[in-house]
Amino acid sequence: MKNLVSCSIQAPCKINLHLMVGEKRPDGYHDLQSIFAALDYSDTLTFEIVSCNGSFVQHWEVPFEEDCAIPPGQNLVNKALGLFREKTGFAAHLSIHVVKRIPAGAGLGGGSSDAASTLLALNALSGANLAKAELLEMAASLGSDVPFFLNGGAAWASGRGEHLEPLPCPKDLWVLLAKPPFASPTAEAYGLLDESRETGRLEAGEYPPHKPGRLLSPRDLGDVLAGPPEKWPFYNDFLPILSENREYLRLLEKLAISGSAFSGLSGSGSCCFGIFREKETAQKAQKALLNRKIFTELTFFLAKFAEPVLK
Repeated sequence: MKNLVSCSIQAPCKINLHLMVGEKRPDGYHDLQSIFAALDYSDTLTFEIVSCNGSFVQHWEVPFEEDCAIPPGQNLVNKALGLFREKTGFAAHLSIHVVKRIPAGAGLGGGSSDAASTLLALNALSGANLAKAELLEMAASLGSDVPFFLNGGAAWASGRGEHLEPLPCPKDLWVLLAKPPFASPTAEAYGLLDESRETGRLEAGEYPPHKPGRLLSPRDLGDVLAGPPEKWPFYNDFLPILSENREYLRLLEKLAISGSAFSGLSGSGSCCFGIFREKETAQKAQKALLNRKIFTELTFFLAKFAEPVLK
């Protein structure tokens, strides 16, 4: 082990600019076609070596009003740590401090990003120097979108989300996150989507009436993302189902009225987002939402992740 005692890392969130969900597979997952895009809004994780052998202690700091108590068996930081220990034999006793800024149940990938950042931080702190391919394999076993957070930027995702093709990150745009005062559990959202298809309310890959045509192939998406957001042909399969909760439609309408060039739902919810050309317009839109008990954050696309900081 190298003579290093602590490592801090930023764990950025993401939005899905596009999300098409296929039928449920025999393994319980769904095939996806999605565009992931990282944002400059992050949790902060710090890992400190307390002694050479032992387990770990964990501290969570939550600046916003939300219950972040996660059962140990479902905590992806714990799962990533256990997997890394099993893979490398790294047995140091750790103190783990997490500043949790990304809301849970929002479709922003906060837990997955924390898991990926845990792998990156431990790889640096332990001196294991695992190859990217090994980290990607571990990440895929932790969750469908965890591999994305090892690279960041923007990517076309397929399979269950683990097959990634890099895309150019949109430039000179502002992203306003707007999350209603409730979460959208992923399993529950997928269950609603499956039920709607089984009952004939919605077919797999059905396109909403206001989004005609088919999405371009991944090789053409760079040109699309570089073009005006008003012409982006993107959509989210969850929106027709979740929009039965009128809060989603009210939020998206508010973003459109406030001047967003494009708006949508991230992941399986509950966070909506608006894409703005001008920061001032985005700030006015954010201000208009402040009295509605809406979590908001104004940020931008993140082309490159910061490296772990060793101390």
